[in-house]
Amino acid sequence: MKKILLSFAVLMFLSSAILAQSAGKPKYLKPTNHQKKVTTIVSEKSRSYYSLDHEKPSVISVRGPAILRVLTRGRFVPDAGTKIKYDILYIIDGGEQKKENISGAVRSKSATYLNGTLGVPGQLIDFEIELGRGDHTIEFLLEDLEVPVAVRYKLIPTKAKKQEWIAFSPMQPSEPVDLISRETSVNYYRFSIENPLKISINGPTELRVMTRIENHYHMKGRIHYRLQVKENDKVLNTYQLSSRRSEVAVYKDNKDLIPGKAREFVINVPKGKHTYEILPLDQDKSTVLGRLLLPKKDVKLEE
Repeated sequence: MKKILLSFAVLMFLSSAILAQSAGKPKYLKPTNHQKKVTTIVSEKSRSYYSLDHEKPSVISVRGPAILRVLTRGRFVPDAGTKIKYDILYIIDGGEQKKENISGAVRSKSATYLNGTLGVPGQLIDFEIELGRGDHTIEFLLEDLEVPVAVRYKLIPTKAKKQEWIAFSPMQPSEPVDLISRETSVNYYRFSIENPLKISINGPTELRVMTRIENHYHMKGRIHYRLQVKENDKVLNTYQLSSRRSEVAVYKDNKDLIPGKAREFVINVPKGKHTYEILPLDQDKSTVLGRLLLPKKDVKLEE
């Protein structure tokens, strides 16, 4: 009996370890633009929340697939009444603005502010945002300033679905660039503001877009760059990406440049034929390299 219980315990431990490795551990994030911290004491433990503003967005950068849990606390100030309500606006990757309505929040019985002059924290009310694979930027705002609100951001990585991906070519003319990564030759395409990456594709499918900023050797530190996806001159998404010099990839035929680490986003292609343009938005940045990947199961759509 003891051997059976021991075997069961080992199996459970291994299963938990595999799950943690495949999905990753949850972690708390802070805004990339350093919003004001509101230290809150919850059950005698210090927790860092970040104030939301009505005009200046609180920006969170994440890599999916994941669930972003947004933990909110409104603040009870004098004469606030017994309940408060507030609306949080958020935009994912420069897309359409969404709203989360929160109402009926009462004073918390287990939380206080480190700075007692702030008032009384409201009860914790949360909502979740599901994010697909790739890099994402989410901007948060308060619809109005009637009720002060502070937020904590918890990222819960999820497991990406297994599928085979194959390289997909953009429309011509596109300038090919060969990189060597871990002793393997990989084909990218150079694009710029003047010469965007143009793609013709049939849906429904997913299009993975891997990008690398092009760096000169004297460049150091982290480089931020923005990319926009358009269809028929309509802006679909804007991605704010951040990269460093790659440690494993080099140019096959150019020793004066060094590629940045690959950053990824996904275009969810609806049914039918679509033509997209991907272009950088920063006038002061170098050109960008792009690599396109299509699920192998969807190759028949292009035949």
